[in-house]
Amino acid sequence: MSKIDNNDDEDRASEEEEPSGPVRMVVPFKKGKKYPSNAISNAKYNPITFLPIILYEQFKFFFNLYFLVVALSQIIPSLRIGYLSSYVLPLAFVLFVTMSKEAIDDIQRRRRDAEANKEGYEVLGRTNEVRSRDLKVGDLVVVKKDQRVPADMILLKSSESNGETFIRTDQLDGETDWKLRIACPLTQSLPDEHLGSVEITATAPSKSIHSFLGRISLDSASLPLSIDNTMWTNTVLASGQAVGCVIYTGTETRQAMNTSKARAKIGLLELEINNLSKILCVCVFLLSLLLVGLSGFRGQWWISLFRFLVLFSSIIPVSLRVNLDLGKSVYAFLIEHDKSIPETIVRTSTIPEDLGRIEYLLTDKTGTLTQNDMELKKIHVGTVSYAGEAMDEVASYVQGTSYSTRSRRDIAVRVRDLVFALAVCHNVTPVIEDGDLSYQAASPDEIAIVKWTETVGLLLLKRDRTSITLLHQGSKAEQRLDILQNFPFSSDTKRMGIIVRDSERDEIWFFQKGADSVMARIVQKNDWLEEETGNMAREGLRTLVIGRKKLTTEAYNAFLEKYTSASLMLKDRDGEMAKVVTEYLEKDLELLGLTGVEDKLQVDVKPSLELLRNAGIKIWMLTGDKVETARCVAISAKLVPRGQYVHTIAGMTRTDVAYDQLEYLRSRPDCCLLIDGESLALFLENFKKEFFEAAVVLPAVIACRCSPTQKAEIAKLIKTSTKKRVCCIGDGGNDVSMIQAADVGVGIVGKEGRQASLAADFSINQFCYLTKLLVWHGRNSYKQSAKLAQFIIHRGLIISIAQAVYSISSSFEPLALYQGLLLVGYATIYTMMPVFSMVLDRDVDEDVAELYPELYKELTEGRSLSYGTFFVWVLISVYQGAIIQGLAQVLVGLDMSFFLQMVSVSFTALLLNELLMVAIEIITWNKIMIATEIVTFGAFVASIPFLGDYFDLQYLLTGAFYWKTAAITASALVPIWLAKVIRKRFRPPTYAKVRQR
Repeated sequence: MSKIDNNDDEDRASEEEEPSGPVRMVVPFKKGKKYPSNAISNAKYNPITFLPIILYEQFKFFFNLYFLVVALSQIIPSLRIGYLSSYVLPLAFVLFVTMSKEAIDDIQRRRRDAEANKEGYEVLGRTNEVRSRDLKVGDLVVVKKDQRVPADMILLKSSESNGETFIRTDQLDGETDWKLRIACPLTQSLPDEHLGSVEITATAPSKSIHSFLGRISLDSASLPLSIDNTMWTNTVLASGQAVGCVIYTGTETRQAMNTSKARAKIGLLELEINNLSKILCVCVFLLSLLLVGLSGFRGQWWISLFRFLVLFSSIIPVSLRVNLDLGKSVYAFLIEHDKSIPETIVRTSTIPEDLGRIEYLLTDKTGTLTQNDMELKKIHVGTVSYAGEAMDEVASYVQGTSYSTRSRRDIAVRVRDLVFALAVCHNVTPVIEDGDLSYQAASPDEIAIVKWTETVGLLLLKRDRTSITLLHQGSKAEQRLDILQNFPFSSDTKRMGIIVRDSERDEIWFFQKGADSVMARIVQKNDWLEEETGNMAREGLRTLVIGRKKLTTEAYNAFLEKYTSASLMLKDRDGEMAKVVTEYLEKDLELLGLTGVEDKLQVDVKPSLELLRNAGIKIWMLTGDKVETARCVAISAKLVPRGQYVHTIAGMTRTDVAYDQLEYLRSRPDCCLLIDGESLALFLENFKKEFFEAAVVLPAVIACRCSPTQKAEIAKLIKTSTKKRVCCIGDGGNDVSMIQAADVGVGIVGKEGRQASLAADFSINQFCYLTKLLVWHGRNSYKQSAKLAQFIIHRGLIISIAQAVYSISSSFEPLALYQGLLLVGYATIYTMMPVFSMVLDRDVDEDVAELYPELYKELTEGRSLSYGTFFVWVLISVYQGAIIQGLAQVLVGLDMSFFLQMVSVSFTALLLNELLMVAIEIITWNKIMIATEIVTFGAFVASIPFLGDYFDLQYLLTGAFYWKTAAITASALVPIWLAKVIRKRFRPPTYAKVRQR
């Protein structure tokens, strides 16, 4: 337990780079204030809340509430029509399916939680293992290799003598590289029984997983704590053994505070169906009112009105949502089991139809269009550059070959200085497993550079928190450097640095590398840097500028005193430390050279982008890279066709210039736009609406130097300004906000980890899989869901029209035509399987869909489900319902003595009509479709002996039943079939034209 003296929990710190606010003091082994339980609970329900929450979630939808009212109305004798089961069973079936799915999902969540909560840990001062759920703030927990960290902890001791250990954070931030963590020097050598003497001061709980401020005290000594001293919940210890002190538990851990409920996404098709269903609702009311009106509003007409509403309730099909949800599950299954796009995962199964409606694609560059597989291709040392075979000359310089001329000796010295700086200035850790040497680092750029220094003769042999050991492969001599300070790379500073001491030469050096945009003002003045970075960028290379500065002992000590003082601050610590670095180190660095690293294009990126462009999708590339690099990659990837004019807007700071550029874009809607983050920010601040009105019509837009926030804002603005479906694709943590802001988010499992993949609606392994996902699976999902929805509406509408015809013929009395098993069976066992099998239909083959991407354009126009197609189906339903019931009444008679015979004929004709209508609508047959037709008809025939309360079974044995049923079915079906054949002959749909080729 712990003794805590604090005033936190008043306010939770919002996510900041440096959390500030109330602090807590933790002393191990001491009792204190109660903090949240460490039990993990991702369950959505408990036994008490399950039913109320489920019912609320279901009946907040108008249609479910409508059917509940209809079902409850049957309790009232004066409103009752037929059997109560006729109206309760369909609704109960829908609720049962939904509740079963939710219950199964929640049980699985509880099982996963239970596994984590029961995991045992060794806690100092306890004789038995303590379950994860029972850990408290202040407990000293022993974490072993490959064991999950159960709570947010401060690392006090490591099994390594230098206090170092590695953790894996892929379950927290999605990054696959190992992270170095360091035990506090005050506690690393302290015996376990004395660890209770320390006092830890920490800031209030925060969302920020990349920053932490704290202080640890022992007696009179005090040292600062940073992110390097922490182990957050759900990270995994990758090496050795560690002892940590729990400082945050349960809901206050970084993991819990960053776990938010994903935004519930509703597909465009569902919104369209919702609008159509509202029209149907109005139709039900108007039809009921019309029949009551035609009867002259006689007697208790309001009761008749309500009875008509009940009779026509099937117009609004209660099974529509269930069928569409089951259809989505089928589409998700087909996507995940498509062998041509292996390991694709559907994380959001509610929006597969939106894959067929995408009009804007926003893509990251690095790791998405490119492989994030880095290779150093070129270096420049001021007067000469080296690439390709010339790298052999670099290797000879590094190995110390002597040269006769002075100029060659000068170049050799410069090259050796640059290679040495590259081998030292990084955060790469060599790892030897099973005798093989590999490198771990947060950035693939750094690994590529260190691998290159190895190829030219300078090997990174060992690295820990205090030293770096290099091996000169030519002489086999080792060189050890003491690490005095390390300044990691961040997206804000865009640079990293290191201070090392060469004890043999008694020299202290500060090395720094970073983006040219920030290093240009740090290095000494020169006349070649800007030109050469531009040249490398045009070759598609990622550039880094490298510089160094020699420090005297006095200068270093002065810096260290100020830096240490700044590091002990709890408020704005990082800012104060950065100021000290800038003041004492980042001035007049000697410019050593420039590196160019190539990021290879992803497999089949060029044909994929060309196919998507031909499909009518406008593509925006959003990247943090330089303008020239982005331009080169866009052209090489065929994002911008060769010969296409690319209008560049960069470095713009004046609003009058921005307005002029806006006018130019309006006058050139056929050009591609290349814009940097600074200029984009100016547009967003002053001409947001006008800029997007002009930009969304351009064939391609490339935005450079974009921040993650800008990427997300662009996605949201395109959605609001165009009302079109937007898809965002990326592979890194910086793409998560953009992916979550999109209508459809796609994450690529890449070298930057799985963070984007975990946050996305769809996870894929390569960019080229996106084309299959959109033009094939998106097409099928949208087309078949649209057809399924309209057919289910038709199925409900036709039986309601038959009911209306019967009511009109019965002097406008609200008498039920079909009751009990007929009404329930019609929407379930008699028609459900054939109708649902339509989700497996295909209008074109897969190779045709990819060969003619222009077919995708039709999908974005929403022609498969529109007001036009809806009213066509309404007219079909009205015609068929009126013909079936009208002819049944004419051929059999309307007298009550013939009622069962008339129902036998009309219902059988109605059922045959639906089965044959499914057959007419199917384009590509398969075995499942044939089987559902046969099985369903067989089920109807087999059930006839049990329908004695609804059919005249003796009449079914006469020839009159068969010829009348056949005549009615033909009258309802043949005209519709002929109209379909004639239309296909003279005005064939596009897919039919393609199939004929």
